Amino acid sequence: MNNWLERTELLIGAEALLALQSKKVLIVGLGGVGSFAAEFIARSGVGNITIVDGDVVDVSNKNRQLVALDSTIGKQKSLIMQARIMDINPAINLRVIPNFLNPRDTIELIKSNNFDYVMDCIDSLTPKLFLIEAAYNHQVKVISSMGAGAKKNSLLVTTVDISATYMCPFASYIRKRLKKVNIQNGVMAVFSPEPAIKKSMKLTEGSRFKKSFYGTISHLPAQFGLHMANWVINDIIDTSSN
Repeated sequence: MNNWLERTELLIGAEALLALQSKKVLIVGLGGVGSFAAEFIARSGVGNITIVDGDVVDVSNKNRQLVALDSTIGKQKSLIMQARIMDINPAINLRVIPNFLNPRDTIELIKSNNFDYVMDCIDSLTPKLFLIEAAYNHQVKVISSMGAGAKKNSLLVTTVDISATYMCPFASYIRKRLKKVNIQNGVMAVFSPEPAIKKSMKLTEGSRFKKSFYGTISHLPAQFGLHMANWVINDIIDTSSN
């Protein structure tokens, strides 16, 4: 047994720990949600992780992203997380993809890697939908983060099937788009029914990617990442005991 996982084994038992070490988890997006999700998954003892993100750290990320420090501004998020995960578990089987995924790459990645879980931490709609659809169509368990912006009460964050989300415009849009490709349930979602603080929205100028963005606070995206990791880790543990 790896000594650093001694307390994990005391809690969940040797069989469940071996199950965690055998699983393959894909985490796409390493921002405010994904960076914390990746950290929790790595610290749980999951033995095979693929992380994907093509972005670099911006100074505006410092209020909420695990990867964001003065010393990391301008550096690749995926490479920062790579170093951090390897420092937690040098024996891990870690694959790093420092790029944004296009639809063809997304399908090929899911199709050829036999993942047990896909964690969608993407905040852009089109690549998010492609990832969910690819995972669903290849019968890979998938959990997706809904909108964490414009909210501040972490006690309201919860995990449900995508069909049971409510009071979240982002989730509503995702549901409608997924329905067009015959996906109405079977996708887990982390969301908050807290009404959006609309006055926190800011319009962007000259951006090709976002016309606007909402204000955020340190703990909310981290809570989304925690809920995502909680579902994956406990699903592995519970499945191993059946």
